[in-house]
Amino acid sequence: MEDYNKVIESLGVRYIKAKNLVLRQAFTVRNAYDVGNNVILLHQGRIVFGEEEMAVEEGELLFLPGGRATRVGYGQSAASRVISNDDLITNKDRFFTSNDKLDYIGDAEESHSFVSFEAKVFDSVNFFASLDVPAFVIKGNSKLANLVIKIIEESLQNLPGRERLIGIYTENMVVEVVRYILRNNLFVEQLATNSTYFKDPRLIDLFNFIKENLSGDLSNKVLATVANVSEDYVGQYFKMLTNINPQDYIEYQRMERAVSLLRTTKKSIRDIGKEVGYKDTAYFCRRFKMMFGIPAGKMRRRETATNI
Repeated sequence: MEDYNKVIESLGVRYIKAKNLVLRQAFTVRNAYDVGNNVILLHQGRIVFGEEEMAVEEGELLFLPGGRATRVGYGQSAASRVISNDDLITNKDRFFTSNDKLDYIGDAEESHSFVSFEAKVFDSVNFFASLDVPAFVIKGNSKLANLVIKIIEESLQNLPGRERLIGIYTENMVVEVVRYILRNNLFVEQLATNSTYFKDPRLIDLFNFIKENLSGDLSNKVLATVANVSEDYVGQYFKMLTNINPQDYIEYQRMERAVSLLRTTKKSIRDIGKEVGYKDTAYFCRRFKMMFGIPAGKMRRRETATNI
């Protein structure tokens, strides 16, 4: 249990956004994908997920981990229309209406609320992505459901202390998700493996070095110098402790930083590509589309949209 406490204490949690959505027409997105983790509370209606179309019941929550594509269907006849994540982002107002009325939360026949957030170990490693956690249902957790509603309510009001309360509620929500995983023995082996982050300071040095040098040379030769191991061994060493090879991890960090810059700055896609280590803009755009399923420019339009 001590290791799990260390994991929770090390998590840097950042709220991204929250919405209450009302379904306009049933559909299935075959590859729903987001950088952030999402907790979805189903108020009324029907949601299914995964290739087996597992059902989420009203009042239950669906956890969608960041960085992992998942098939998700909304509505009673979801299978009748199947779209891509790109289609959803481009035409989201055809499928959902965003509710901004406090008294209307949960009253619509087909509605759900969601909270999107980051959770990073040592502000470097995407926690749930590192566990390779698939989407799963959270049942019988009224506390977590209430936290989602509290975050939605705060996001809809411009009151003093709004950001502070949203941050507190989001951190509380993440702790409840981890507790649910532990209480129900979900992904325990992966959680135990994650505790290796605390047992080798060289790995933490690598995480920090990568984070601070995304625009520079992050070859295995450079990483080997940071970790004080041989160039031939550094890849094996990194994968042994994290279950991912270092260059794949570096690309994910670069793309995650690119998404953050698209969300928070007006920098050109060319400049963003250079800032995260891609001198060739065309190659950066290809890799971005391959990882997220949508072009970088469309990701920016998605994040600046106000309706959903």
